[in-house]
Amino acid sequence: MPSDKKYACIFFDLDHTLWDYETNSRETLGELYHQYDLQAKGITTLEAFLERFKAVNTHLWELYDTGRIASEVIRRERFKQILEPFHAYNEKLSEELSTDYLEACPKKGSLMPYAIEALEYLHGKYSLSVITNGFEEIQHTKLTSGNLHKYFDHIVTSQKAGHKKPAKEIFEFALKYYAIGNHEAIMIGDNLITDMGGSRNASIDNIFYNPERSAHESIVTHEIACLLELRQIL
Repeated sequence: MPSDKKYACIFFDLDHTLWDYETNSRETLGELYHQYDLQAKGITTLEAFLERFKAVNTHLWELYDTGRIASEVIRRERFKQILEPFHAYNEKLSEELSTDYLEACPKKGSLMPYAIEALEYLHGKYSLSVITNGFEEIQHTKLTSGNLHKYFDHIVTSQKAGHKKPAKEIFEFALKYYAIGNHEAIMIGDNLITDMGGSRNASIDNIFYNPERSAHESIVTHEIACLLELRQIL
């Protein structure tokens, strides 16, 4: 049954919640692998390249989300750390891969299952906003590529707000834009630290999107494995 709470606004995370980061990233990396002939440079299989990217990328974003590195470090270090174990690193190749990845990946338009159906259901019933730690220009490109802009009144990036999730200030920035109280908003996202932890920091209800049904011990207001389940909550 839909919640008895009357929310005015729904805050969405973007990557892994609406925009299918894994699919879009994998497609981009496959193109780069062949474009730069990385097999000849020592990365023997595309699968090895993808696995190394995922490990490095996940680690760097965890450091960024917890305030231990700046965003520039991700851009500078990501492909360096990917190439090094294969003895394929050189500065020029690393920089070119980083530039091309950041240029091409956001232009991919794959979305998480039922993202459009969920947004169609919610749009018009609530004000919808994106709250993301992603880079400003890149996040807008992703919204355009996924044809998502039309659903959202407002996009809050950590660059714009001056704070990043899980800091309560980025959520307060969004609340102030809508001139609403924290009880009038709910956050939907896939990350227990940034989305769920951040919304708790700001005393905002939340919905944990957990399509893999991963075990956890976090306190969340609601939990779903499919975006269509939002119809039962909102």
